[in-house]
Amino acid sequence: MPTPKTPQLKDGDHCVVTAGTHKGKSGIARDLKISKTGHLTITVVQANGVRFKTLGRNVVISS
Repeated sequence: MPTPKTPQLKDGDHCVVTAGTHKGKSGIARDLKISKTGHLTITVVQANGVRFKTLGRNVVISS
């Protein structure tokens, strides 16, 4: 069960995307960066190796 949105997301955490284009997908959070506009961006690597980028506000940490 995913935990509520938290700012403690770390590189290597398993996460589930809850909003945006990639809603419903999950994977390992990698390459966390703060953009020029001040938003957290994350690269999510799925189990099959496919990568996609999303905003930090669109994900929750899952256990």
